[in-house]
Amino acid sequence: MDLGLDGKIAVVTGSSRGIGRGIADQLTREGASVVYCARTEADVRAAQEASPGPGPSVAVAADVSTPGGAAALVAAAVDAFGGLDIVVNNVGGSGARTIQDMDVGDVEAVLDKNLISAVRVSRAALEPMRARGGGVICVIASIFGREQGGSPSYNLSKAAGISLANSMGRDLAKEGIRAFSVSPGSTRFPGGSWDKRMIDDPEGTMARISADVPWGRFGTVEEIADVVTFLCSPRASWVVGTSVVVDGGQSRAF
Repeated sequence: MDLGLDGKIAVVTGSSRGIGRGIADQLTREGASVVYCARTEADVRAAQEASPGPGPSVAVAADVSTPGGAAALVAAAVDAFGGLDIVVNNVGGSGARTIQDMDVGDVEAVLDKNLISAVRVSRAALEPMRARGGGVICVIASIFGREQGGSPSYNLSKAAGISLANSMGRDLAKEGIRAFSVSPGSTRFPGGSWDKRMIDDPEGTMARISADVPWGRFGTVEEIADVVTFLCSPRASWVVGTSVVVDGGQSRAF
């Protein structure tokens, strides 16, 4: 299936590793021009230099939870490729594991990473998207934004991301800008939280996954990236405002 992404211009935040890198790589495979973005210049440049192509790519080091970082990322896409069609908001992180350990500072820090960054980048992208007649905004959320699981500040920030994508989907549709979220389940990749748990306690971690996930395994970066790439394409033109779950049946909620 031709996804119609050849020549599209995309930015992917948090794309130096893990799910973000997988999405950026897959978009380049489909011929999109991609801006890889993360805070650490050496890491994001290494990811971009290993990009599989054939779509061209550039690397930008920016903290997109700040106004200047979000603006710099969007400006880099316009400067390098002449516009912007697709935004994938993938920056994220977790916090305190319990309510007892969570405080206002923890909530603010997690919201900055998971929600505020998506707000800033999405808003910065609107003008160049309007100039091209429309675009796509994807928020990478989590199944734990839909139901219980994970840490409390992470849960509330991912729930807010799902709500943000729904609101953007409704409000921006008349401008030809399509927004939605994707909610992955437990996904393992090098350096990620599940990878660290597997290193520390492989037996206990796999027992938990076997009990929680009907397929009895972790999801892979490629499985998430393939779905996101399709959803960002014109082939998914009627997907608006919803949250698409990619979790191997892990969710209990409909």
